[in-house]
Amino acid sequence: MALRNILTSENETLKKVCRPVTSFDDRLATLLDDMKETLAAANGVGLAAPQVGILRRAVIVDLGDRMIELVNPKILETSGEQDGMEGCLSVPDHYGLVKRPNYVKLEAQDRHGDWFEYEGEELIARCFCHELEHLDGHLFTEKAYHMLTDEEMDQLMQNQEKDAE
Repeated sequence: MALRNILTSENETLKKVCRPVTSFDDRLATLLDDMKETLAAANGVGLAAPQVGILRRAVIVDLGDRMIELVNPKILETSGEQDGMEGCLSVPDHYGLVKRPNYVKLEAQDRHGDWFEYEGEELIARCFCHELEHLDGHLFTEKAYHMLTDEEMDQLMQNQEKDAE
């Protein structure tokens, strides 16, 4: 496994639509393993293949107790609504408020090509939507209805510190 460089928003690769994965081979396994290691090192919640320069439909999401691999993922169903703050490893130090579904059901393939379904709520649903948008060349900044200023971020951090006391 190896750490891969995470592309930032200026890179045109992030604006391109990814191709489906058609070969479930050692190259895919290496990509997924590298993405897991890169995500863990970056302390992120999700990572899509285009963020490491690979235009294939593959995503890693950290569920807390484990990381899930989503190859050729498709959203099947959404419901509810949530408002929340999002950031992105490809848009460092910028955060925005984004509306997302509160529940998402998707289907995807694993590293061997077997199809499965997975459901997520709240943060996981938000992450699924965020990461799948990367596969179609979009960043969260396009969906944000408000980008937070440095002052707003400082205030949020102060409030979180007070809540933790």
